[in-house]
Amino acid sequence: MSLPTQRDAAGQLRALGWSKYFADQATSAALSKTPPVRITQVHRNTLHIQGVDLDMIIPGLHGVTVGDWLLFDADTPRNSQLLSRKSLIKRRAPGHDRKEQLIAANLDTAFVVTSCNNDFSLARLERYVAMAHEAGVTPVIILSKIDLTTEASDFAAQAQSISPQLSVVCLDARSPEAIELLRPWCQAGQTVAFLGSSGVGKSTLTNSLAGNEAIATQDVRASDDKGRHTTTGRQLHILPSGCAVLDTPGMREIQLTDVSVGLEETFADLHALKQNCRFNDCAHKTEPGCAVQAAVASGEVDVPRLQRWLKLVAEDAENTKFLANRKLRDRAKNKLEKSVTKYNSKK
Repeated sequence: MSLPTQRDAAGQLRALGWSKYFADQATSAALSKTPPVRITQVHRNTLHIQGVDLDMIIPGLHGVTVGDWLLFDADTPRNSQLLSRKSLIKRRAPGHDRKEQLIAANLDTAFVVTSCNNDFSLARLERYVAMAHEAGVTPVIILSKIDLTTEASDFAAQAQSISPQLSVVCLDARSPEAIELLRPWCQAGQTVAFLGSSGVGKSTLTNSLAGNEAIATQDVRASDDKGRHTTTGRQLHILPSGCAVLDTPGMREIQLTDVSVGLEETFADLHALKQNCRFNDCAHKTEPGCAVQAAVASGEVDVPRLQRWLKLVAEDAENTKFLANRKLRDRAKNKLEKSVTKYNSKK
């Protein structure tokens, strides 16, 4: 098999999402010895990686996620180096132990998909948008299944109320026009992700962009508009256009953590108002001189939006504190275990 030319190699890497940001993290010698590869799937104990004329499964690595870039050590894959990320979307994992779950790395755009039916939830959209803003990823809200409603404009107005700067796109995922509507964000070298609940059309949209039906899809239940889980794992698809697309399983529970900046951007109006409160620690409830409550009284801010903001700020603070303490405990535990191992080895 002939070796790829430099131009061919550059084209393959660009299609995977390689850019100067990652190239600047390694010398030419390092890139030659340990070629860059991208993680396209994370399994329980293995990783699926792709690079220049390379597509294989390697042993799992701790602390990585779909979309990460590695400098691949072919002799000892577990020694492969994780490159610094330009973005990372994460959440507090479902369950009682409040672990941090990495969703995807190195995205450029997050398509937050919801249907124009009972799946639509303004509160859930705000959570996704805050996660994207915190990660430095451009959020775009996709309202799907517009062919099944006469009220698409009403759903769009609600979504746009999150922020006037937010892009909101209404489409039918099965329509040829869907590709054109998403094309501005799906250029060669870009990495995009479809996020949202099950059955809203994420896999259908990925298929539309890919120009095939490689990803299985299912209809929602007619009884309650809820989707069935079709995608069971996060997978990065490299499209013929040179855009990398991440399809994700449905996520109805989005617990926020470490998104204080993302919340400030998502609720920019409320964040600006709080700067004028009389007290720095104002809870925006019954305190005198509260600029936020004054805006509510004048009709500038509606009560449901204020309540959702306060809930998310409190949730983020609680989860962030818990996970920070957990990391400290884990580091102390690991340090103790290493000390015990070192002591026993000297006996």
